[in-house]
Amino acid sequence: MDRTEILKALAHPARLEILNHLKDPHAHFATQEHPLELGVCASQFERCGLSQSTVSAHLGTLQRAGLVTTKRLGQWIFYKRNEETINEFLATLQREL
Repeated sequence: MDRTEILKALAHPARLEILNHLKDPHAHFATQEHPLELGVCASQFERCGLSQSTVSAHLGTLQRAGLVTTKRLGQWIFYKRNEETINEFLATLQREL
């Protein structure tokens, strides 16, 4: 876990919003065609008013920081929160701050 990368990833409001939406995908992405158990398809985030390239950049940053995991299925990539890393990061903050 790279705390610096996580802090950088969390520094942008759009990335925080993405993580928040991924916390409860059934509430935010109920209309997705594929089962939400796979994760949320990147195209679903475009309805938040962000372009495809912007969404891809934000999701890439979250992935590099370890905050989301991906699963490729054909041409689609599905994203889920990486709860293990998130909980480890929060526990580290609790101990060190």
